[in-house]
Amino acid sequence: MTPLGHDRYCDEVVGQTALLRSCLDGADLAATVPTCPDWTLRRLAVHVGEAHRWAEHIVRTGATGEVPVEDVAGARGPADSSPAALDAWLAEGAERAAGTFRAAGADAPAWSWAWEGTAGFWARRMTHETVIHRADAAAATGALGTAGGTGARRAAGASGTAGAAYEVAPDLAVDAIDEWLEIVRFGQRTDPRDPVAELRGAGRSIHLHATDTAPELDAEWLVGFGEKGIDWRRGHERATVALRGPLTEVLLAFYRRLPPDGGRLEVLGERELLDFWLERASFG
Repeated sequence: MTPLGHDRYCDEVVGQTALLRSCLDGADLAATVPTCPDWTLRRLAVHVGEAHRWAEHIVRTGATGEVPVEDVAGARGPADSSPAALDAWLAEGAERAAGTFRAAGADAPAWSWAWEGTAGFWARRMTHETVIHRADAAAATGALGTAGGTGARRAAGASGTAGAAYEVAPDLAVDAIDEWLEIVRFGQRTDPRDPVAELRGAGRSIHLHATDTAPELDAEWLVGFGEKGIDWRRGHERATVALRGPLTEVLLAFYRRLPPDGGRLEVLGERELLDFWLERASFG
């Protein structure tokens, strides 16, 4: 499934990595990442580069089963500990991954842990992996802010400037929320040990409402709880609890990178249900 187009995702793997690299430029790589407190900024960067190389290896080899990361050459980071070496290693890994995904084509078969085993799945997943971890890097360097208002927004898709407030292009942010909901639903259906299995119980719902996007983006979601798990659809409907605010902030709050009632976000209705979700739905 490639909602934004396979070439777009390939471009974004490189572009989002470039934005991550600009955030790391001159930063203290030993600093703790507040949104991933077990990691330093360097460990965060290595995690992203490792993911790129792992996914690239899976697609390039047409793997039919899970590949241990230790079997992927160069995935554990550059031998040189210098910031310049880390930067070059990140750039090289992103370019290599994007090139492999693009050459393979969206429908090329490749093992994945999820509902779809294709190169297109991995291009999309690596895009959003980088989008969210870029927010983690921004949090560690004091750059996790957002521009105010639709008119002032710069669509930070595959381009951006160092030091700018953290932003995500609206269509990319919408797709990131879609993918996250698919991941949670998949986890419920396949792994009863996952905490997301507890997100059930008919009659409850969560409404996500982006307040700063064009109507054609349809940037609203209704997440319904059922006895067998969750389901979701786009649209504006009354729910048990609503999380509303600028799209990028809604995305980051739903990924537990921002508090849900901080900044320009607001929670309407039963806050306990939103907390129940956030405590159980976690991914990286």
